[in-house]
Amino acid sequence: MGIFFEDINYAADGGLYAELIQNRDFEYSESDNHREKWNAKTSWTLEGSGTDWSIVTDNPLHANNIHSSLLKTDKVGARLVNGGFDGIAVKKGEKYDLSLFFLSKTVQKVRISLREGDKTLASTVVSLKSGAQWKQYGAVLVPSASAEKAVLAIEPMQTGELQLDFVSLFPQKTFKNRKNGMRADLAQTLADMKPRFVRFPGGCASHGNGIENIYHWKHTVGKPWERKGDFNIWNYHQSRGLGFYEYFQFCEDIGAEPLPVLSAGVPCQNSSRAGRDGKNDGQQGGLSMDEMKDYLQELLDLIEWANGDAKKSKLAAMRAEVGHPKPFNLKYLGIGNEDLISDVFVERYNYLCREIRKAHPEITVVGTVGPFWEGSDYEEGWKIAKQEKLDIVDEHYYNQPGWYFNNQNFYDKYDRNGTKVYLGEWASKGNKLENALVEALHLTNVERNADVVVMSSYAPLLAKEGHTQWNPDLIYFNNTEVKPTVNYYVQALFGQNSGDEYIPGDVEVMFKTDRSNRVSRSDVMKRIGTSVVRDSKTGDVFIKLVNCLPEDVNLTVDLNDIIKVETIKSGKNKTVGASSYYLDADYTVLTGNIAEGNQKPTSGTAKVHSESDDFSLEYTMPKYSFTVIKLKHTDVNKKGTKVK
Repeated sequence: MGIFFEDINYAADGGLYAELIQNRDFEYSESDNHREKWNAKTSWTLEGSGTDWSIVTDNPLHANNIHSSLLKTDKVGARLVNGGFDGIAVKKGEKYDLSLFFLSKTVQKVRISLREGDKTLASTVVSLKSGAQWKQYGAVLVPSASAEKAVLAIEPMQTGELQLDFVSLFPQKTFKNRKNGMRADLAQTLADMKPRFVRFPGGCASHGNGIENIYHWKHTVGKPWERKGDFNIWNYHQSRGLGFYEYFQFCEDIGAEPLPVLSAGVPCQNSSRAGRDGKNDGQQGGLSMDEMKDYLQELLDLIEWANGDAKKSKLAAMRAEVGHPKPFNLKYLGIGNEDLISDVFVERYNYLCREIRKAHPEITVVGTVGPFWEGSDYEEGWKIAKQEKLDIVDEHYYNQPGWYFNNQNFYDKYDRNGTKVYLGEWASKGNKLENALVEALHLTNVERNADVVVMSSYAPLLAKEGHTQWNPDLIYFNNTEVKPTVNYYVQALFGQNSGDEYIPGDVEVMFKTDRSNRVSRSDVMKRIGTSVVRDSKTGDVFIKLVNCLPEDVNLTVDLNDIIKVETIKSGKNKTVGASSYYLDADYTVLTGNIAEGNQKPTSGTAKVHSESDDFSLEYTMPKYSFTVIKLKHTDVNKKGTKVK
């Protein structure tokens, strides 16, 4: 179980990335959002009179950051104001790191403040050094009151000309207190899922809208003001402040494997923008094969940057310079994202997969088989996977709940010895309990087929309220709240209660209203799901039970294949024999009205029944419910037996 992060629905800037200033580098353009005609002044306003404000490209801060603001002040009193992403949310007494660049020959003092209406929440005066070179200045702002719609104001305190760029404001309390880090509450919500891997930086955002928009990882590392922003296929701006270094660091912080997924040398087949030849790049466009040599090297460089020895490799030294001398230990690399399996794609895709595996046989290459669970892309993608003997391919599908009821054997028919499956994007098209339950049902089938389906992640992951471009999503949020869906709790419960050994077993179902009526009807059993897994490291066993029926169901779980008790034979100085025994069974249940989606799990404790060393657990599954029962491996001593 893992998570898939894509910069959609303002998931990065204004979301997981903790930066509070929007368009901090004045690099927004109409390419980002042509409908609203964005430009370098977007999200900034000039309040008051006496100052002229313009965007200039003279003396750029960096080649990747060519625009800056020029303020010409004839009369003091005006201020340049940024409203953040739907306002700047700050908390009373907490510390916020301010950073910005100035270039000035005349203005010596600038007042910078956090304001809400006419109220000043925090303020500092920055003393500037005159000169012809950019200089970075910083301060710590501590608001005197909390606010949800604060703004940052920059006010020249003398007449003259002042050039400024890259205005940044970060809470010091980021996730793990990382500089240039992630919003703490959102990141913790992801960490709580206990993901084993993180796929990033996107699906469609990876291969982009046209050739010029293909995602290049090197544009996202280095100092934040040196990174190269770009428009997003979802019609907003990517500052790339949340870049590959931050993704890898986050994976390390939560104990997850990084899974970067990058373009196969072709853009998204749904591209709407023309390429270098003036034609649409989508359906059949791609980098030329001459260009593919350089692009291959870019991907090989990623592996070197992530895994290389900082003392021997220039690329690895780049990683060390920003704070990570040890290798990241990258094991997986995804090539392509639900692409149209055209001749142009196949030529470039095969070239990359073959060359990467040849150069780095230790890297597991994850391929693609299109956007659906059937059809020509799926069939051709799987044909290539088998021909090339790829390690894993990435399957995607978004289906109605009925599909999941009727396809519980979907992975039963897969080749047990061939290419493995990463179920990288999937959902049941809704955020009601009904959707969450069929997703839980599907995951019991995925666990049963874990020798085939080795990885799984729901998509999309994040969505900011007021900026949602795709529904459903797993976690909704605004500037002050994180709102996990009922679907989130299903994913989290599977992630928190996972094992490495599947224990098969038969299920007997009895309705609560008639305990003598054992049910075997196929239409009823389609709505009952079970999965039992063991964690070999701890010995704990997890029983997952799904009831999609409108009635409580009595379930008896035979535990004799799980619990073994042996009589101990004692001698004077020796004890022979050991056995495992489970006493309490902790359970977590998710249930309620299937037409609603506000449910949260509740917990309790059940007892394991033992009679003459015959062990079973009886549990009544509430109607419309998902339950996880944890049998914790415990050391116990009983008369006549020793239990390990």
